[in-house]
Amino acid sequence: MKLKFVLLSGFVVALAASLLLVHSTHAQAAPRRIEITAKRFDYTPGDITLKKGEPVVLVLKSDDVTHGLRFKDLGLNIKITKGQTTEVPFTPDKTGDFVGQCSVFCGSGHGSMKMTVHVVG
Repeated sequence: MKLKFVLLSGFVVALAASLLLVHSTHAQAAPRRIEITAKRFDYTPGDITLKKGEPVVLVLKSDDVTHGLRFKDLGLNIKITKGQTTEVPFTPDKTGDFVGQCSVFCGSGHGSMKMTVHVVG
């Protein structure tokens, strides 16, 4: 009987320790959230720096009309609907400077609406 109690106690302690380890690992691995606001005819911030292989969540919103944000070389094409928040998980897999631009026509300055992502190693 005493042996069963010791074994059961050991199992409970090991289970609790593993659950705490898993929880702390997930808490540390939470991706960085980057808020981006689209407004005629720019993005704020206008450039961001990311680390290759490090997951992030892009949190996008528009203050005026529907916009888009397309980074052809990064495989990103995001629609940003006015009044809504769009969250896009993203992990860059290459380094360099990438220029994205609005992919939804938004007026006369649409062609100059750009944003730069710098991905470092």
